[in-house]
Amino acid sequence: MEDLLKLGDKSYRSRLIVGTGKYKDFAETRKAIEVSGAEIVTVAVRRVNITDPNKENLLDYLDPKRYTILPNTAGCYTADDAVRTCRLAREAGVGKMIKLEVIGDDKTLFPDIPATLEAAKILVKEGFVVLPYINDDPITAKKLQEIGCAAVMPLAAPIGSGLGIRNPYNIRIILEQATVPVIVDAGVGTASDAAIAMEMGCDGVLMNTAIAGARDPILMAEAMRLGVDAGRKAFLAGRIVKKLYATASSPIDGILG
Repeated sequence: MEDLLKLGDKSYRSRLIVGTGKYKDFAETRKAIEVSGAEIVTVAVRRVNITDPNKENLLDYLDPKRYTILPNTAGCYTADDAVRTCRLAREAGVGKMIKLEVIGDDKTLFPDIPATLEAAKILVKEGFVVLPYINDDPITAKKLQEIGCAAVMPLAAPIGSGLGIRNPYNIRIILEQATVPVIVDAGVGTASDAAIAMEMGCDGVLMNTAIAGARDPILMAEAMRLGVDAGRKAFLAGRIVKKLYATASSPIDGILG
C-alpha cells in the first residue's frame, strides 16, 4: 500500500510541510518549495498578502492545483485573533485546513496553551481542519486530539532556533498516545534533524527558517526532502537493536564443525 499522510479528508505523498517566510523574494520561495517536494505550504495570513488582489500576492506564485495552502495564525496572541484570522482565510477562498498558532511570549515564541485550546474548540465546531502548534507536552497533545484536531504539532525547539529535537522523550510519549498524525513543528535546523524526527515515528515535519535561512535555500530544500524520506523509510524498515558489544556480520557458527 502507498504510504500516505492523511489530514482531514486529504492524503499526501510528501511528509514535508514548508513555510513561505524569510526568502529574498517570491521567486526564490517558489523554487525552494518545488525542490522540497512539499505538497502543503503554510502561509502567515497576517504577514503575507493572500487577500488583496490589487497587491503582489504570494498565491500568484503557487499553483493551487499542485499545493494545499495552509493558512496559519502566526502573529496572533489571543484566541479571538486566531479565530478571526482563520475565518478571514476561509472567506478568501484558501480553504478550511489551518495551522493554529497562538503565541504566548515574544521572546521564546512558545504557544499560549489555554488560548490554543480555546481557539481549537471554536474552530473544530466551525468545521475547520485544525493543526495546532503546541509545546512538547503530552497532556496538551491528548486534549487537542480529543477536541477533534486533525493532527498535533509539537515543537522540536523554539521557532527558528535550529536546535533540533531537544526532548525526544516527550515526543515519544506523544507518539505513543496519538490517535492523529504527529507533525514536528519548529526548531529543525538541518536534514539530520528532520530524519531523526521521522525515524522516531513522527508523521511529518514542518519547517521554514531551516530552509529559507540557509546559505543556499534551494539546496537545503532538496536536503530536507531527502532527510524526511530517508527517516520515514528507516522508521518503516525498523532499526536493529542497540548492543553494547560487537556482533559479527558474518557469523562462523556451524561452519567449522
